[in-house]
Amino acid sequence: MNTRAYAVMEARKPLVPYEFDRREVGAHDVALDIAYSGICHSDIHQAREEWGPAIFPMVPGHEIAGTVTSVGASVTKFKVGDKIGVGVFVDSCRTCENCVAGLQQYCLEGMTGTYNQLERDGKTPAMGGYSNRFVINEDYAVPIPANLPLEGVAPLLCAGITLYSPIKHWKVGPGKKVAVMGLGGLGHMGVKFAVAMGAEVTVLSHSPKKKDDALSMGAHHFVATNDESVFKTHTKSFDVILNTVSAEIDIDKYISLLKLNGTLVVIGLPGKPYAVNVGTLLNGRRGIAGSMIGGIPELQEMLNFCGEKNIVSDVEVIKADYINEAYERTVASDVKYRFVIDASTI
Repeated sequence: MNTRAYAVMEARKPLVPYEFDRREVGAHDVALDIAYSGICHSDIHQAREEWGPAIFPMVPGHEIAGTVTSVGASVTKFKVGDKIGVGVFVDSCRTCENCVAGLQQYCLEGMTGTYNQLERDGKTPAMGGYSNRFVINEDYAVPIPANLPLEGVAPLLCAGITLYSPIKHWKVGPGKKVAVMGLGGLGHMGVKFAVAMGAEVTVLSHSPKKKDDALSMGAHHFVATNDESVFKTHTKSFDVILNTVSAEIDIDKYISLLKLNGTLVVIGLPGKPYAVNVGTLLNGRRGIAGSMIGGIPELQEMLNFCGEKNIVSDVEVIKADYINEAYERTVASDVKYRFVIDASTI
């Protein structure tokens, strides 16, 4: 299946137009025309080989929303014309205890990423969503509620589920005080979900100019962390802190903001390990944890929740020839709050 795309041909080089062939539609596969593909900061890290050796040519993109164009003979989950979403992984071992439990993102053999990994055959490079077409096993894609605009849905397939999963796991809801660190592509989804689930939500940001946006999204409070005094003012204040920041920070200051039995959940991936003062953890039985995307059942649960609450990501839609500029603006935090590629321009 001939496919048009934008690809990185070698590390740290600009993305360029590229063509390749996707596999034919198998018995359990669905093919889709991609409508929109989100730009995730992890795309930039991998295209620039900042997370270790990468596979080139690389077609990034794992926030994919489109429409089904054909289905395999044994497909039961989709029909032609359905809205469909594809997220961060496209396969897993399917048999380990985590896969069986619907937690494919924690597959004991390792999930198969949507790009920059080899397919389960160990030899075919997976190519991502900066393209006009896609083929995937029906078990690893999800139906999109009909009332949601596809451009706003695309980032939900990564940014959305990355926040929804820990919010559900740590039982965020009425009576809980939740802080979201950072109001970017990840953080703004954390605010929307936590507010929709009934929590009292505070945004912690080093950028005071984001206050109006945070409050307009439903946050109850905004704290500018460039004022060091706030760490004393708000000590022992929160049940859950969602850390979406990928920059290197003094994590200990934020742990001190947790109440008794509170948890700071690390979502953003910093470049260096955190230095943690164990005494700060002991003083209040506090915890620090991590969370990575979600499995297919939870991805579907999130989309259904978004359909019910009319929640989508705040996006700036771009043409494909703007991707390289969008990368630079993403690194500079100059986007509100997620770039999405109009795949019809590829």
